[in-house]
Amino acid sequence: MRMWQRVVVATAWVGIGVVGCADELTDEQEDRARDRLVCETMTNEPTELDECQALASDYEYDAYVSRVGEDAGRHRCATLHPSLFERDQIENEMFDRMAHGGASLSPGATINVYWHTITNTSGQGAVSSQQIANQISVLNAAYAQYGYTFVLAGTNVTANNTWYNITDGTTAERNMKNALRQGTAADLNLYTANLGDDLLGWATFPSDYRRNPKMDGVVILFSSLPGGSAAPYNLGDTATHEIGHWMGLYHTFQGGCARQTNKGDMVADTPAEASAAFGCPTGRNTCSSPGNDPITNFMDYSDDACMNQFTAGQGARMDSAWITYRRGQ
Repeated sequence: MRMWQRVVVATAWVGIGVVGCADELTDEQEDRARDRLVCETMTNEPTELDECQALASDYEYDAYVSRVGEDAGRHRCATLHPSLFERDQIENEMFDRMAHGGASLSPGATINVYWHTITNTSGQGAVSSQQIANQISVLNAAYAQYGYTFVLAGTNVTANNTWYNITDGTTAERNMKNALRQGTAADLNLYTANLGDDLLGWATFPSDYRRNPKMDGVVILFSSLPGGSAAPYNLGDTATHEIGHWMGLYHTFQGGCARQTNKGDMVADTPAEASAAFGCPTGRNTCSSPGNDPITNFMDYSDDACMNQFTAGQGARMDSAWITYRRGQ
């Protein structure tokens, strides 16, 4: 994670606090700035998330970023969400597919998992067959009621120091996936490694496959597996979250409270929330629309122990994405 110090010398009254130097933020101001930083890193077009700039003042945001670095906003998930234009295109394609025969197809699938363990040359990052089995069990507990089951189709171990400390969007990621990926659009390639930038994981979306099939898959921190050392993210739900993206789901906080204009996560039964939830803030309600924030949803940023559900709407969206982009591809 990049760290540097920059002092904000100006101060201003902006309705939510006065900020001076980078080390003068209160806990409340830091929480607001962190929420904005996470919000700003979610898409190629951060301004489409109308709530981002409203979450914290520029002074709070700049002071926070100067201390923790911009990469801190990606801690839980580095999956880059499509732009508004791309999302509209995806919605149109899924609607068209479902309207022309897709809706008559049986939902759900058995998904083959090709597991790629990346270690360094000293063996760090190794995972046991029991850890892999436990992770598959966690996935099936989360997805089975929506008709999706995961079956281990193969495993391999690669010792490569460059790939071990991988970050998203790099030459190392491209080389790793080009060398190791197996199967079709309907097969999940899951990579475990140490990951750089303090990340837990990232994924590709179903619509990405046709553009670059070799890059399709999910990458997670090896210590986020059940029983790993990445507490409070060590019960296996980093994989659950990232595979949710691979199945076509967006973050529950996508679009913030302004879902009427930016369509949010495209799912009607996940209540709107202004920003990602951390920990397990029971009763949190950041938007005036009905319903508390969906902090127990697998597509939020809560601790693993707090996450326990998808919604029926998310299940239906997974079906549409699967039939449109993965089934038979």
